[in-house]
Amino acid sequence: MNAAGYRDFGSFLREHFAGKVQKISINAGFTCPNRDGTKGIGGCTYCNNQTFNPEYCNPHKSVTEQLAEGRRFFARKYPEMQYLAYFQAYTNTYGDAHRLFALYEEALAVPGVVGLIIGTRPDCMPAEVLDYLASLSRRGIFVMVEYGVETSRNDTLRLINRGHTWEQSVDAIVRTSAASVPVGAHIIAGLPGEDAGDLSATARKLSQLPLSTVKLHQLQLIKGTRLAAQVAAGELAIKHWTVDEYITVCLDFIRNLSPSIAIERFTSQSPDSLLISPRWGLKNYQFTALLNRAIAENNIVQGSAFLTGKAT
Repeated sequence: MNAAGYRDFGSFLREHFAGKVQKISINAGFTCPNRDGTKGIGGCTYCNNQTFNPEYCNPHKSVTEQLAEGRRFFARKYPEMQYLAYFQAYTNTYGDAHRLFALYEEALAVPGVVGLIIGTRPDCMPAEVLDYLASLSRRGIFVMVEYGVETSRNDTLRLINRGHTWEQSVDAIVRTSAASVPVGAHIIAGLPGEDAGDLSATARKLSQLPLSTVKLHQLQLIKGTRLAAQVAAGELAIKHWTVDEYITVCLDFIRNLSPSIAIERFTSQSPDSLLISPRWGLKNYQFTALLNRAIAENNIVQGSAFLTGKAT
């Protein structure tokens, strides 16, 4: 654990790398089964990929070009940095297997790239792809899969048009870990119909799984999304937490999450031009500083509620 009382992502990376490593996001031009009609259309109701893709993330550029631009951006400050190719946008294990493998190998061939992080859905990890990722791991190449789990509640998953279930998340996480590939889970706090108690319940369920990392952030209401239209029409209500309220939510999440799982982040920051709410006016690092102070003031220790079996 770090000095703040929880196991952070830096601690996890130091177990695998001797020096500094940085993720470089890639948009390889994939789609999702809940976008292309396989399982649905329109995608997740809250999703607008423009909110988290850096400018160099452009599917019209090759993987090599995107990584080269990302390297130039970071190398100015850290010339000795090594990099992880982060296949982030949409579902990066969804497509022809040979095309997938070629894209992964292209990324690994870029100088300075020492591994892969692959973002995907729990219903899109066929055995052929998992076997290939396991073979990379056996070759000594760092590879990690990050699943968009979002919540443990199936009714919420249906409401936001995810197109998969909690049980599929459990299956994918267990299979991936069994293949000796580290696993991360992406979770959203404040989805429609959910409160802090639901998030803590999800944390306790995640704690029963062989996860290496969790990435948490607040639900952001984004212009142009179906969720924004539903909220504006009064069809759905969402939590509009203040900064202090969300810090309390994060404290409960930390207490209910196993101390063996590293927490990569607690917030996300969408472009101001797209964001409807919450508009906190804080950079991610500023929020983390406030959270760390609250952790210290309240003597929060990761997993304290999970280990004692006392839900908060």
